[in-house]
Amino acid sequence: MKKPHITPTNNETILKDGEFIVSKTDLKSRITYGNEYFISISGWSEEELLGKPHNILRHPDMPQVAFKILYELIENGKEFFGFVKNLKKDGGYYWVFANITPSFDENGNIVGYYSVRRKPIDGFKKIIEPLYASLLELEQKDGINASYQAVQKLLEENHITFNELTLGIQKGVINEL
Repeated sequence: MKKPHITPTNNETILKDGEFIVSKTDLKSRITYGNEYFISISGWSEEELLGKPHNILRHPDMPQVAFKILYELIENGKEFFGFVKNLKKDGGYYWVFANITPSFDENGNIVGYYSVRRKPIDGFKKIIEPLYASLLELEQKDGINASYQAVQKLLEENHITFNELTLGIQKGVINEL
């Protein structure tokens, strides 16, 4: 399926405190379930979302490396924590703090993915937006491998994993890079 062309705007929607966006996908990241809050905030109808690739929501400000790291983790049975800027049907956007986990069958095989997203902590943008902008610039100039190496270097210098970095920011423990 060709992703619909949506022109991004600067219209930000802030998630409500205590609300959770929930979705499930199959192994090819096609949406199989979305809760009412997910459908409402995205601007798409349930019919428009079900069966579609989750990247229908991918905002062009998101560096590809974030999704490379996400899939490295979840395809290996691990969970992912990260900040994601999602694109709404009307061109607006919303930021989430995402936790994505693989779903397993009774034999331990990964059969899909489960995502719970919530409102990010106040102040996260001062860290994430410059980081993502620099990674996106690297990708546009030198490709995804260059941005991946930059992330790995950042993590090594700080002696943390990607999940530790994002959880630290969300918990307010990490306030700068």
